Amino acid sequence: MAKLMGKAVIAQGGGPTAVINQSLAGVIFQVQRHNHISELYGAIHGVRGIIEENFIDLGRISSRNIEDVAVTPGAALGSTRDKPDQEYCQKIFEVFKKHDIRYFFYIGGNDSADTCRIVNEQSNIHNYDLRVFHIPKTIDNDLLVTDHTPGYPSAAKFVTQAFTGVNLDNRSIPGVYIGVVMGRHAGFLTAAAGLAKKYSEDGPHLIYLPEKPFSIDRFLKDVEKVLSDQGRCVIAVSEGIVDEQGNPMMVKLQERVEHDSHGNVQLSGTGMLGDALKDLIKEKLKVKRVRGDTFGYLQRSFLGCTSQVDTWEAREIAEYAVNISSSIEADGSITMHRTGDYSIQYQLTSLTEVAKKTKSMPDQYIDTENSFITTQFVNYLKPLVGELPNWAKLSAPKINVQY
Repeated sequence: MAKLMGKAVIAQGGGPTAVINQSLAGVIFQVQRHNHISELYGAIHGVRGIIEENFIDLGRISSRNIEDVAVTPGAALGSTRDKPDQEYCQKIFEVFKKHDIRYFFYIGGNDSADTCRIVNEQSNIHNYDLRVFHIPKTIDNDLLVTDHTPGYPSAAKFVTQAFTGVNLDNRSIPGVYIGVVMGRHAGFLTAAAGLAKKYSEDGPHLIYLPEKPFSIDRFLKDVEKVLSDQGRCVIAVSEGIVDEQGNPMMVKLQERVEHDSHGNVQLSGTGMLGDALKDLIKEKLKVKRVRGDTFGYLQRSFLGCTSQVDTWEAREIAEYAVNISSSIEADGSITMHRTGDYSIQYQLTSLTEVAKKTKSMPDQYIDTENSFITTQFVNYLKPLVGELPNWAKLSAPKINVQY
């Protein structure tokens, strides 16, 4: 069967990551090895760049430039938070027809997968030959089917190392520390804080995730017990924690809340949740030294804290998308499947299985009784994060003073 010939467009959508440009580089280099794609366009600021026909020619840049960009965090093409509906995707499709675009590679998360699905439907309705491939990325790690998503391991490594530093700081001058980590519906990123625990007395001592209802009374009792046992307390909490009714704790603890452009409660970057939990501890437990920090954007594109596994896989998953585009007449999302102690196999999965859906942390990864994570989760995450910086504590005997 003859190959589908034509141009290709690649775009980046949603929140950036530390390795999103490895996927961009993977597509660019792999397209050069195939003859079924005549030109590769880069859309500036995601799907918005497509409908505005704001393209750059990715076939006219040097290999050195591509490799330099590959190790640079953040979306090199620029991203967007646009969530295309049918009308929006119809405009995308019309631009594709105008430019003889036959391949669409979209690097993104849940919403990007749904955009791919709708554009694919439009091409089928109009009997226009178009191959659509979703190349996953998200630090939330919340896409269905796939073992994990590129971007998550590097963000998880940052969170782990940040809490390692927080623990050492808190051990030096004891008090209560609350770190609020990204994760509206899934707790994978917050749970990564647990890898910072080297010794039994280390923080984080408590971890709270959106998968389990958050109780203020239980929270205060947990903190009080840790303070009694350790004389200090380090807490990792997801921005998306909810009460028994599924309402965001941000709403319950604050009279005034902000909303994003899509009407969702603004969870990231406000500092409100950390401040509210800090005030609770100060008021109810009478603790003077309490600090609440919101990690915000820091965890997404932090330079110099990239997982090596994440770097390799972000490149490989994009290469797989281009390779498969030349060999089969199909569309889909590229998913990752773990085998053995640790290796990954890539597969093409139907867009309908991934689009607009969210994966939560499995129960076996959450230690509800102790407000922490399980060994199973540690074993899941360690291969992704890779080697972490070493640190130690003094191990000297106490001097007995004779009176």
